[in-house]
Amino acid sequence: MAARTDLRPVIKLRSTAGTGFTYVTRKSRRNDPDRLTLRKYDPQVRRHVEFREER
Repeated sequence: MAARTDLRPVIKLRSTAGTGFTYVTRKSRRNDPDRLTLRKYDPQVRRHVEFREER
């Protein structure tokens, strides 16, 4: 089971709006070796903002 977690680790996506809101997801290290950036909904500011991967 260690091979499964190595290839697709659990990551936290933290809001760039400064609210501290996070999403938790998995990502493929093979397809996305760099830090992931997604545009998602932040309910604390009630709009879509950029979320960046935090390690």
